[in-house]
Amino acid sequence: MIKKWFNKLRSDKILIIISLVAGAFIIYPRIIDLPVELSRFSARHESVGHVSFFIYRYLFFCLLTWTLLTVNTRERPSRFFPGGLLKTALITAVAYGVYVMISLLISKRVDCFTGLLLFQFVVTFLLCAFTGYVLSLYSEQREREMEIEQLKTEKLQSRCEALASQINPHFFFNSLNSLAALVRCNKKEQTLEYINKLSDVFRYSLQSDKKGLVELREELDFLESFRYLQEIRYADNLRFNINIPESKKSKLIPVLSLLPLVGNIVKHNMIDSENLMHVSVGVNGKDELVFSNPIHHKLDNTEERNGLGLSNLADRYELLLNKKIRIENRGGVFSVYLPL
Repeated sequence: MIKKWFNKLRSDKILIIISLVAGAFIIYPRIIDLPVELSRFSARHESVGHVSFFIYRYLFFCLLTWTLLTVNTRERPSRFFPGGLLKTALITAVAYGVYVMISLLISKRVDCFTGLLLFQFVVTFLLCAFTGYVLSLYSEQREREMEIEQLKTEKLQSRCEALASQINPHFFFNSLNSLAALVRCNKKEQTLEYINKLSDVFRYSLQSDKKGLVELREELDFLESFRYLQEIRYADNLRFNINIPESKKSKLIPVLSLLPLVGNIVKHNMIDSENLMHVSVGVNGKDELVFSNPIHHKLDNTEERNGLGLSNLADRYELLLNKKIRIENRGGVFSVYLPL
């Protein structure tokens, strides 16, 4: 409401300024003749009266210009130039009649029916009709641009939510398989702890639908719970080395950015006692979160990507931050760089 009122006030201010300038332009011939006309009067009261009438004439045309501009800017543009042409002409004619009546009442008959006065009213009519039409076109264009931007924002938000929601089933099925394995082995303590950690992961994942960007510390807290689930699954063969300065944890990152990175590791690598997986998580000098792991190719690596991993994360980064993630595969080490 306040923003709408401010925009209206700013628009009215612009119209007032245009009216003041246009009024001076319209009576410009009178401004040029004013010193000559004043030289004809010997009495002081006559000069004062003439100057007062001159000021009245200027303010009258300013008010008329403002009225016509206000009427025309409120009219929606049409195929005919302009939409409020008839209304503008009618107001101008009525204003001319009022001006003549006032002039007659104060005995300024010489100013009533001159060609210059008629010309000034015609100029006012044409100037306001054209300017009002242009301003209304500009206003409508701005409204359309704002609507388009709003639609783009809503579309991006919906797409981000859809991309984030696609991750959930991919992770949940794997978690249920691990939980079933613990139950079959009758490991009660680990099963209860696993359920608690899984509950934390579920809660964070469900709340992610309402979030776009989160602080890095939230993702790291999520990773603490999530990595416990993976360590249970792979015993001590999967380990995480997380080294993040406290000053960097307040930086923003798309929600659920770390989940697909861990999922990518366990999906495409062999993890066992002979192929230990040490995952390194840190921040470099470019304010990028660096997620690195050694590459242990599976013997039968025929599993195809389903498009929900790194490509999903890359899409969300472009939508939310307009930035691109970097992926490197050097010397048997796979690294993903996420801008913070």
